[in-house]
Amino acid sequence: MLYFLSAVFVITYGITLYWVIRMWLGTRRLKKEYGPLTEAGGQVKKLESEHRALSHEMTELRQAYNEKKFYYDTLIRQAAIYDEEIELAELGFYKPHFDFGTSERFKEQIARVRQDQKSMISNKSAITCAKEWTVEGSAAKGRTMINRAIRLTARAFNNECDAAISNTRWNNVTRMEQRIEKAFDAINKLNESNFVSIAPMYLRLKLDELRLTYEYKDKKQKEKEEQAEIRQQMREEAKLEQEKDKALREEERYQKLLEKAKENAALATGEKLQEMQAAIAQLEHDLAEAHSKSERAISMAQQTRAGHIYVISNIGSFGENVYKIGMTRRLEPLDRVKELGDASVPFLFDVHAMIYSDDAPTLEKELHSTFDSDRLNLVNTRKEFFRLTLDEIEREVTNLAPHAEFVLTAEAREFKESQSIRSEREDKLQRQAHKHSLIPDSI
Repeated sequence: MLYFLSAVFVITYGITLYWVIRMWLGTRRLKKEYGPLTEAGGQVKKLESEHRALSHEMTELRQAYNEKKFYYDTLIRQAAIYDEEIELAELGFYKPHFDFGTSERFKEQIARVRQDQKSMISNKSAITCAKEWTVEGSAAKGRTMINRAIRLTARAFNNECDAAISNTRWNNVTRMEQRIEKAFDAINKLNESNFVSIAPMYLRLKLDELRLTYEYKDKKQKEKEEQAEIRQQMREEAKLEQEKDKALREEERYQKLLEKAKENAALATGEKLQEMQAAIAQLEHDLAEAHSKSERAISMAQQTRAGHIYVISNIGSFGENVYKIGMTRRLEPLDRVKELGDASVPFLFDVHAMIYSDDAPTLEKELHSTFDSDRLNLVNTRKEFFRLTLDEIEREVTNLAPHAEFVLTAEAREFKESQSIRSEREDKLQRQAHKHSLIPDSI
């Protein structure tokens, strides 16, 4: 029995040892065959882990950049309220808040708004405190503290508003509105701890004062332009009278010379008579021209609607395809063009058309109406400059005045001689403009 058990043990041990050795050999063979793949898999996992880490870092970097770019843009906008030399995105066209017919009405309204502000300060409704304070147990000392805080707040806000109002111009009125609103918010926030605040109604009155002040200045400027236009019209009419008087005197002079020549011819004979007859013929011709000119001058002076429509350009001053379409009632219309080309512009105007019309204002109005969308100045319609081609003007004028003559080329000699200098300056400006694109919006 013992022998049998020993034999079973030996056989069992041998079988177990056989399978252990076989498994060991199989493991070695597997390691030898697939070991490199296992190591490669580990490297892949390592690379994937590094890729995930880099992606995470890149995401964090982008997020940090976007946050800092947002703060940068915010600071630029806030700084621009006080520093007008920093360029901002377009803030929009200012829309008038009031509609008064004259600058005096604006002035009266400004005085009324300022009186309303004084009333709010007097009745203590402009700046208020929402809490009763005591200092060292004394309500009187608390009131003194609050009164000082209110006076300090009023001085700070009023000074900020006065600075904004006094600096308001056509190109910064929106920023000055923002400046007052920002001061209102900032001062109220600083006073939160003591419950002192500026009333929204007081803010509205300050904004009204700013807008009224700006619109008053704008209305004043428009009235000045209208008065200048009336004075120009009066000068035109005065010159027409002068030209009429001059033409009549010229006709009278030729008439006297002709009468004198005829008297002398009556006493002359032979060659002297022939010379006198030739002189009489020339004087009769000159008298006829003087009479025609005087009649035209009288007609121009009496018929205030008769005049010339001129089409002129100034490439050196306004660029290509910019034309002024205006009207003059001068007997010599080119005199008006010479006035326009005085010291106020760097180059002389080129005349492309000079069209006589018995109803010049109507012809001018029709042309301006046709090209209304092509105006350079869309705010002030008294400015008669248009951006379009001369062919377009010629077609429209031909429909209205078929006999008008055009000069299609512009000499612009002085401008063309200056082009090389101007080109160099424009290149410099472009190089400077390129510097503003150094910071991208995102990465």
